[in-house]
Amino acid sequence: MGRKYFATNDTKYTQNLADYAVDINFDDLPEEVIERVKMLTLHTLGVALAAKPIALSDAAQKVAKAANGGSGGESSVWLGGEKLSMANAAFVNGTLADILDWEDCAWAGHPNAGAIPVAMAVAEGLKKSGKEFIEGVVAGLEVYQRVSMAVQPDDDFDHNQGWALGNWQIFAASAAAAKILGLSKEQMNKTFGMSVLYAKMPSNLQQGTMSNAYHYEYGVTSHNGILAALCAKEGVANLMDCFDIPYAYCEQLTKAVDRSWLNKGIADKRYYLMDILVKHWPANMWVQTPLELVQLLVKENNIVADNIEEIIVNPPTQYRMHFYEEGFESLMEAQFSIPYVIAAALIDPMPGPNWYSEDKFKDPKIIEYGKKVKSGLDKEDTLLESFHCYQNGSHPKKTVTIKMKDGTIYEKTQRTHKGHPLDMLSREEFCDLFRREASFALTKEQVEQVIDFVLNLEKVKDVSSIHELLSV
Repeated sequence: MGRKYFATNDTKYTQNLADYAVDINFDDLPEEVIERVKMLTLHTLGVALAAKPIALSDAAQKVAKAANGGSGGESSVWLGGEKLSMANAAFVNGTLADILDWEDCAWAGHPNAGAIPVAMAVAEGLKKSGKEFIEGVVAGLEVYQRVSMAVQPDDDFDHNQGWALGNWQIFAASAAAAKILGLSKEQMNKTFGMSVLYAKMPSNLQQGTMSNAYHYEYGVTSHNGILAALCAKEGVANLMDCFDIPYAYCEQLTKAVDRSWLNKGIADKRYYLMDILVKHWPANMWVQTPLELVQLLVKENNIVADNIEEIIVNPPTQYRMHFYEEGFESLMEAQFSIPYVIAAALIDPMPGPNWYSEDKFKDPKIIEYGKKVKSGLDKEDTLLESFHCYQNGSHPKKTVTIKMKDGTIYEKTQRTHKGHPLDMLSREEFCDLFRREASFALTKEQVEQVIDFVLNLEKVKDVSSIHELLSV
């Protein structure tokens, strides 16, 4: 097992978590967990396909192809079906999954942009079954949920210090890869150690600059997650118990380390993937509720956008009320702006990349409508308060008031929007949403074939058969 060269907490958190991930078996999974994995897979595939018109999707494919030394490999890029190595295909698909900020939000990030691209790439590359794919996704999501919660900050945390979602994203990818590769329990432990070595440094540069490079984080962590598992498979000396050794990982991120999360719910067969929120709209998580409220009010009252005097969001959300009369400069800047996204939805209520074409960033109509969105009088919700609210099983309550030019006032309050674990989409709603998402890249026939493939994953003998469904 290797000598322990540094003082440890003399615990077995890392090995217990590794044992749990390796022991996951399809036949033991509750039906609702299998169903949720299918729906998360469908949605993640869909939002990646919907990213096709965004320039970054083409750039990600060019980067991966260059790193691959040209075309060739065993795993498919979801857009177009080109084959690359497992790691390079996962890089593209992980990036695509986050480009529209439409996938999911767990308590502390977007694990499906890692677990699902990686599980698909490895299962396809090794010609594994749909059941083995599902096992890999469950392993990735369950490990991620526990690791991410073990390193959350305390209430005195300064957001400028650099705590960021990418710091634990790799575990969604590496655990999924290691599970499908069939690694032993010791190798899974070492996969976690390799993940620590490959993990992103705690920097918030992407938010400080509002760069679309933010979306590459999910491609990089997907790629590195596969490398971490492969390194462990081929053999590394020592490198055990990364979560038990002080300052090997946990204390690097927070002073409020809670290692009990690493093994929480394992004995009780608690599946934390069931607590993952699905974003109903292509926008940042904290934009979802205000947008949902505006959409509901507009639909229920046949509101004409040109007749709106102002839209008040109360309480406002920290770092999400920004608006620039000269226009927006980047995809991330727009996705994280409540005024921008509401304006885009008022112009075109059908969600998708159509909200984020570069010409929209300075569109006069976007500017006109965005200026109408104002902050309410209550104290703003901070991001940390909002996360704590979500982690405790709820969501920040928002009220949207629409004041019309003729003096009419419409108002609506909501706490858990559609896609929240307490108001999850139905199978039919997931399928309809996928049809919208995938329409930007696939034919109607292909869309229905992919839906059938995902809904019947447990019957799929060889996941590589998805290649023909995605090829154009």
